[in-house]
Amino acid sequence: MDDRSDDVRKIRRDPSGPGCPVGRCEEGTWQVRGYAAARAVLRSTDTVQAGLGIETVEKMPARIRRPVLYRDGPGHREHRRQTARYFTPRRVEEHYRELTERVTRKHLDILRTDGEARLEDLTFGVAIDVACAVIGLTRSRPGIQRRLERFFPEKFGRPGLTSPQGIYWLVRQNTNWLRVYLADVRPAVRAHRAQPADNLISHLIAEGCSDAEILGECLTYAAAGMVTTREFLCVAAWHLFTDAALRERYMAGNETERLAVIHEILRLEPVVARLARRTTGALDVPGADGPVTVPAGTRLDLFVDEANTDPDAVGAAPATVRPGRPTTGRYAAALSFGDGPHRCPGADIAMMETNVFLGRLFALKGIRMLTPPRVTFQDEIGGYAIRGLHVAVDPQ
Repeated sequence: MDDRSDDVRKIRRDPSGPGCPVGRCEEGTWQVRGYAAARAVLRSTDTVQAGLGIETVEKMPARIRRPVLYRDGPGHREHRRQTARYFTPRRVEEHYRELTERVTRKHLDILRTDGEARLEDLTFGVAIDVACAVIGLTRSRPGIQRRLERFFPEKFGRPGLTSPQGIYWLVRQNTNWLRVYLADVRPAVRAHRAQPADNLISHLIAEGCSDAEILGECLTYAAAGMVTTREFLCVAAWHLFTDAALRERYMAGNETERLAVIHEILRLEPVVARLARRTTGALDVPGADGPVTVPAGTRLDLFVDEANTDPDAVGAAPATVRPGRPTTGRYAAALSFGDGPHRCPGADIAMMETNVFLGRLFALKGIRMLTPPRVTFQDEIGGYAIRGLHVAVDPQ
């Protein structure tokens, strides 16, 4: 029985469409809400990426290589194979943990000095510093956080040439592309061409990528490694601020126990809750009464938040925080990092980063939430933005 009477989620998305695991809506679109069905779609080799602006990317000249997010098939698999070394658990421990500890201390020192701060500013600073090291953005001019805030605003408009607002957003984003390229990507590319390093940009240079292609990859990884990490850090902290028992359990736990808490919060609060795929062949998807055949050329919209709270996969009381709960799938956070060929490669980094930051944040003397945040949504990806969560500490 699906018991959601004790729903503790902070992010409340309006449910819509059929409640079955997979079904075709009246307007003809297909929606996937069950865990087994969503996982099957994500793992299938008979689907390709849809949504996320891929329609615009497909208009790019064929000679320009698409960012990894928009690629499928052998080229995508080979890129993931070659870059997997940057994201292994061993590398996370040996290369990124000390860095994360250091940049976390740096940003929390701001909180100690000022006495209070907006959590989204602190978390974005940490996420940027860590992701820049992984990517190789090591020669940026001052102001990278401000440039990325402009490039990834809280609410996106729709660029285009058919309305004044569309033209404004088109000019705005092109200007932001140029700012990031000139101040962050170009200096890094020049430095790594002269002296290669063990990072993503040097790898892309060795593959013969142009500056434009490297810029596209850098912004793709920035969105995944900076923006989503910031939002999850904020929502996880929000949970701990408002649930004393959970916070006590987290702070008293060892690293494994703390990670279990974090994974469970992420299962409930996926930062990207809407994924889309397009079938390239007929696809059988697990349904309530047996397999459902989805025709070739069909777009499937996947509701990650609903799949993650499917009681058939995660057990009773699926909308509550129960760290260490047994699940059907391989991952404790269910499908919050995706699955299959496009599963987020930086999952281990994100979890380590979250654990380091939250552990140090809640160890501060007198740490408290002054104001609860407001939540806005990015409908295309079912994403959320947490803003205005002010925190304060006692004088240090």
